[in-house]
Amino acid sequence: MQGGKVALLVGLVVMSFLAGSWFTRRTAGTQAAPQGRRILYYHDPMHPAYKSDKPGIAPDCGMQLEPVYADGGPAASAREAASAPASAVQVSAEQQQVLGVKLGRVEKASWRHTIRAPGRVAFDETRVYRVTTATDGWIRKTYPVSTGSVVSKDELLATFYNRDFLTAQQTYFYALNTLDRFTKSKENAEQMGLTEAQVRSAEENLQALGMGEIQVREIARARKAAREIEIRAPITGFVVTRNVFTGLRFDRGAELFQIAELGHLWILADVFETEARLVRTASGATVRYQGQSFHPRISNVPPIFDRTTRTFKVRLEQDNPDHALRPDMFVDVEFAVNLPAAITLPVDAVIDSGLRKTVFVDRGNGYFEPRVVETGWRLGERVEILKGLASGENVVVSGNFLLGSESRMKAAAMGVQTPAKDLVCGMDVDQLKAAAAGRKSENRGKDYYFCSDYCKKEFDKDPQKFLAADKLSVSGQKRPTAP
Repeated sequence: MQGGKVALLVGLVVMSFLAGSWFTRRTAGTQAAPQGRRILYYHDPMHPAYKSDKPGIAPDCGMQLEPVYADGGPAASAREAASAPASAVQVSAEQQQVLGVKLGRVEKASWRHTIRAPGRVAFDETRVYRVTTATDGWIRKTYPVSTGSVVSKDELLATFYNRDFLTAQQTYFYALNTLDRFTKSKENAEQMGLTEAQVRSAEENLQALGMGEIQVREIARARKAAREIEIRAPITGFVVTRNVFTGLRFDRGAELFQIAELGHLWILADVFETEARLVRTASGATVRYQGQSFHPRISNVPPIFDRTTRTFKVRLEQDNPDHALRPDMFVDVEFAVNLPAAITLPVDAVIDSGLRKTVFVDRGNGYFEPRVVETGWRLGERVEILKGLASGENVVVSGNFLLGSESRMKAAAMGVQTPAKDLVCGMDVDQLKAAAAGRKSENRGKDYYFCSDYCKKEFDKDPQKFLAADKLSVSGQKRPTAP
């Protein structure tokens, strides 16, 4: 009899333990479901084919069964779901793969960028020589030199006749003969000085008619009058223009030839307006043409703006001793620009709606928070982030447009307001949360919201100070930061 009572007592204890264990597991399973999400079933994460209508342990691998929700999202804790912004989007790992969502880590680092621009080779304007006439006359003879020819210094280009030329030569010969006679007779120094002055005056008269130094020396040696004045190349260079032909009559000052030196050239690179200021800080430039590379010097002359192409023409200076480059050649120009440390993202990571720029920040467990950011420079496929992100965060760099659509629809359905900007510190503020916390001020019929009591207090001290600073910021000028 006593043994039966003991057995009955043991049985009641066992049944109570089993019932309590079942109730505990049932309660835990019910509490595991975040508020507002319905669980379809539980499955084994290692063997998804195994399903159960209640939580527990998988029979095959011994792992805890995970819930599968009706919305298809991942199993996030109630705390994480509550902490996520109202406009946050929850996407499962499978959906992320389908949407092509890729993440990138936010880092602040220096950036090296190469600005590529088209360029054109041009003459150095300081090394272009114009052969003009010192008097009127007509062309007697021309030589086979055409536009595009490369001529050597003192090469004969053409000859012309002037009616005062023979008289000027006779005066020169008379002065030379007098000087020779006085030299032999050893006249006094004063007489010799006067005669030498007459010789120099006669030479200058010939040069004023267009005779070059070579021809002056030649007729002085031969003491024989020349019938024509020679036109010779002043430098070794490239014939840009040729305006002569046999029998041409010209007036004083006419331009007969234009010759440019090829040993030093300019390269004019067309740089977009947004990149022109960075080019001025470039560490160097590289010019490429048909497999050849050149390293010109960036000129100190400010770039010239071309209103037709809306570009700046940046001048580069290049030595060209072997004439590898010729005027009007088109070349590729690269500028190496080193930028200071900054947070940068791929351009595709930022959604620009025109009114604001947004990126999606990974909050973990499939939650993605839309974050309004402020951008700076944009170079190539990178854009600078001035405000809104911190180093170490993960953001969506691909597949964010579908997330943006989902976030906007969710926010509209829940009546979420557009974040207001704290005029003191510049942060985005949830209007509802700020108003509920008492961080709201009114000025001239308009409401302003703040992220902290300190910012509200600073604004209430001197509202006009921060309102004026906000106007400067909207107009593109730098807004002073809070103390």
